[in-house]
Amino acid sequence: MTSPVLPDKLAFTLPSGRRRVTPARFGRESRRDRLLPQLIRNCLLDDDAEQCVQVRLTAADAANPAARALLDTEAGTALRLHRVLDDTEFAALFPRIIGYELDATEPFLLYAAPRGIAAARTHVMAASDQQRFTRDLMLALCLLDGQGLVPRGVSPATVLWDGARVQLWGLEAVSRTGQPRSPWGRQPFCSPEQRRGEGLTDVRDAVWSAAQVLYRLVTGRTGPADRAPADLGEHRVLDQTLRQAFAPRAADRPTPAQVLDLVAPGAARRVRLTLPPDEMRPHREAFEESLRLKRQAPVVRSEGGPGADAGRAAGEVLCPYCLETIQLDLGKLFVTDSRMQYQPLDLAGIKNPVRRHDVMRGAVQKCTADTDLPEHFIPVPYLMYGRPLTVAMVGQSSTGKSHLLTQMIAAVTDGGLEPFGLKWQSVNPEQHARFVRERVQPLRSGKVLDHTAALGLDDFARFVESLLITDVRGQVRPVAFFDLGGEDLVRTDAALRFLLGVDALIFVVDPALALPLPQLDHVRERWGVEVNRDGDLAFGTVLDRLRKNGPYLDVPAAMVLGKADLLRFQPPVDRWLSRPPATSLDPALVHEESRDVYGLLRRHAGQAWLRPFDAIRRCTLHIASATGGQEAHGRYPAGAGPRRVLEPLLALLAMHGLIDVPGGGEALAVGETPVLEAVPWEETEGSGGSGGEELQ
Repeated sequence: MTSPVLPDKLAFTLPSGRRRVTPARFGRESRRDRLLPQLIRNCLLDDDAEQCVQVRLTAADAANPAARALLDTEAGTALRLHRVLDDTEFAALFPRIIGYELDATEPFLLYAAPRGIAAARTHVMAASDQQRFTRDLMLALCLLDGQGLVPRGVSPATVLWDGARVQLWGLEAVSRTGQPRSPWGRQPFCSPEQRRGEGLTDVRDAVWSAAQVLYRLVTGRTGPADRAPADLGEHRVLDQTLRQAFAPRAADRPTPAQVLDLVAPGAARRVRLTLPPDEMRPHREAFEESLRLKRQAPVVRSEGGPGADAGRAAGEVLCPYCLETIQLDLGKLFVTDSRMQYQPLDLAGIKNPVRRHDVMRGAVQKCTADTDLPEHFIPVPYLMYGRPLTVAMVGQSSTGKSHLLTQMIAAVTDGGLEPFGLKWQSVNPEQHARFVRERVQPLRSGKVLDHTAALGLDDFARFVESLLITDVRGQVRPVAFFDLGGEDLVRTDAALRFLLGVDALIFVVDPALALPLPQLDHVRERWGVEVNRDGDLAFGTVLDRLRKNGPYLDVPAAMVLGKADLLRFQPPVDRWLSRPPATSLDPALVHEESRDVYGLLRRHAGQAWLRPFDAIRRCTLHIASATGGQEAHGRYPAGAGPRRVLEPLLALLAMHGLIDVPGGGEALAVGETPVLEAVPWEETEGSGGSGGEELQ
């Protein structure tokens, strides 16, 4: 006798962020679209006999980042629509997401059973249905447009009709308005520009697609791929509402709202009134007020502050370990032998200048400025190019600092600085090769890095990697990166003395510790951590350690919401994490991203987590993910795919003048001063009375 097939256990995240585990039974599987990797099958959730469909990737397809990106896009769009439209009359226009699990070896989505059948299975639609179909399809496009989204996959296969209402699928093909177009879709349903991948995505691309679907339903034929159908005038309603929708250029087509108001006057306004209010507005206003106060505060830079050159002789630099001045001394050079032991270097016998330069590049100099400190050595190139720039990573243990720093440096060595006119070279080739071998390569292969080792009681901070950065003017500057363990950042002994000489800070915020969002509860339970409403203890320790001269600390800083893949479907994280890596530094975009991150932290985490921004005058805020997903059993199932890891460093380099930006590095961090802010009304010439009296 054959044993009954037992249901599988299915664990997934609900749209609310809570976890659900239930027995599940699956039907026969098929490919949703023969050109796409997603598979689809019916599913029965046994705990309450709920019927749904599962869209998933096999393990082989999930190993392809492009396939995972499609499923991420679909999940992000479905969740966004759920947040905005749930409990409204418009929710039925889109698939209703039940749950998702995207960091698994075989990621999947669960939807409520589709409503209706694909328009592709309808030969000709009845005239009585055409107006309702057009209304619903344009309603769906309007709602997506209101979220800054464009559905690129509108076709008879993705538009469902049940005889009363439309349901729009194909959410994997949604793109953000204004993003570069890429070829997508089939003729004639993709617009001419979309088919060629020209220009920027426009919601009117979807209007073209909708018009082609309607023409197919009205006539039973497909239209031409680059112009209006020749027989359009024979179909009066279609001709009156959608003739301009077939224009070859998006700029000449109507918007979805304009078409909607033709078939259902006033409907577009009703859509706008139905959508929830902007809950982030007061937090954005608080951000702008903070910047205004920073711009108006006097700029007081201490001569002994971070990176200062006061009192140093020519050729002297600050030792990043003991904070004493040091300069190149050819009599104190060492190189490592085969056993990695330091041996004195005698340059007297090396006459060839090329070989001499190469040997010196791999040499180190012993620093004897403070004999009471542990023995320490400085790479020779670090002493040859003027004032170095030191960057310190700040955050508690397990915040992802080491992974972020590793991917940041890997992005530099991959050429990420070249679009900005910068070039790089390792300070010490042997040290750099070891960094790549021990950190970059294992992480890129999907291995989770070990936590940063803690310092001994008599030890001090040491940089983990250093690079020579050459700017567009040909000036070379050493850049050294410090990565301390979280436990070291809450100590108050000499181990933190290096902070007094640091030139830039990167504060890493762990969302699991900062944000009490329900979708992070499962992560907190797995990691054994809790939300800390008092902020990161390491932030406070570092800020208190720095010397203050004036109302704000003047060391440039960047705050990074790390592990952002945990929140990749949460506004505004979804907006920024999906953007491609920067190839130019736009102060307006830096300002918007900073404002969005500030608003997210202020709304959900509280002001304590924003202490670095409040204490430091020049501080930008960023969203980044070092791995692109969560680890399982010590590895990342899809490999470690970094997102936006270089942007914080770019901002710091701009604030230090290595990258030129409009308005300068100062404006990048605090914004440009508006005219009315720079010249208060009370101080303008001739303002003796009220404004009204002046204008009379």
